[in-house]
Amino acid sequence: MDLNYKRIVIKVGSNVLTQANGLPDLHRIEHLVEQIAAIKKQNIEIILVSSGAVAFGRSLLSVSDKCDAVATRQLFASIGQVKLINTYSDLFKKQNLVCAQVLVTKEDFRDRLHYLNMKNCFDILIQHNVVPVINENDVISVTELMFTDNDELAGLIASLLNADALIILSNVDGIFNGDPKNPDSKVIENIDPDFNNFSEFISAKKSQFGRGGMITKSNMAHKISGLGIAVHIANGKTENVIAKVLKGKVINTRFAPQKIASGKKKWIANSENYVTGVVRINDGAKLALTSSKASSLLPVGLIGIEKDFKKGDIIRLIDQDNLAIGLGIAEYNSEKAKERVGLKKQKALVHYDYLFLTH
Repeated sequence: MDLNYKRIVIKVGSNVLTQANGLPDLHRIEHLVEQIAAIKKQNIEIILVSSGAVAFGRSLLSVSDKCDAVATRQLFASIGQVKLINTYSDLFKKQNLVCAQVLVTKEDFRDRLHYLNMKNCFDILIQHNVVPVINENDVISVTELMFTDNDELAGLIASLLNADALIILSNVDGIFNGDPKNPDSKVIENIDPDFNNFSEFISAKKSQFGRGGMITKSNMAHKISGLGIAVHIANGKTENVIAKVLKGKVINTRFAPQKIASGKKKWIANSENYVTGVVRINDGAKLALTSSKASSLLPVGLIGIEKDFKKGDIIRLIDQDNLAIGLGIAEYNSEKAKERVGLKKQKALVHYDYLFLTH
């Protein structure tokens, strides 16, 4: 089985790039670059999201345990990112490839204009056969400004660039139906878009060097596959794992993609952190919006406006039980919406093309 992906985002985690003692695994990083170079020769576009700056920083400098945790992370990220990107640059040069460093924060995704500016940057790099190496800017991203982890960032990048697939390289073979250390547990090789109850069998424990866990990966993968992007979780420590994933010759977990969403819907889907307004809808509107038929949110389906907003803002739709139903772009402001609550034959508050359902 050959997967005919043309554009792939590869995310590699800290646990793949580091040894057990926390020092960078240069041999594995070199093998990763060799794999990417081989795949690019097949005219497949590759975008790399790489952790590892903090781990590289930790290998270069010792810090007292008394130092503030956030400041220590900023320190390690600052010095480690230089070493990380220089390592990638040297290794890609051996493969006659040029790489580019792209450091991003959550704020870069805050509105449509910034979003498209970032997309233009990636487009010009890809057009010139440059391999973008992306990482969160941990130097200035702290606490609430941080991504959950680089899995979230990779999902956003895959959506932004309309990738065919996102391959997450972890330190396990995929998502297991039980504790991975239990010999009776097996990898779930295919996950249907309708399944999302991952907490049943996934531990919330985080790794020593990374910020995220498998639940984070699973929830993100489920969301991204719902936008029409296939997501694979595979073991980055397996020899030649990327080519094996693409040929279906290695055990991994694949989240099957749904129908491809528009670029605008992909942006809305990833705008959870930038919601301004909140509207409550009735059961009739909920039924219409969640049916297989494309429906817009009309004022007749509104119960009330819970939080004010302006035209063009991202708003959250909630049902009568406070369950989040979706996100959308407001066609007009909350004052007009309040005037039209429950009224028939009114202009849609959220048009279907600018609506993303989360439930």
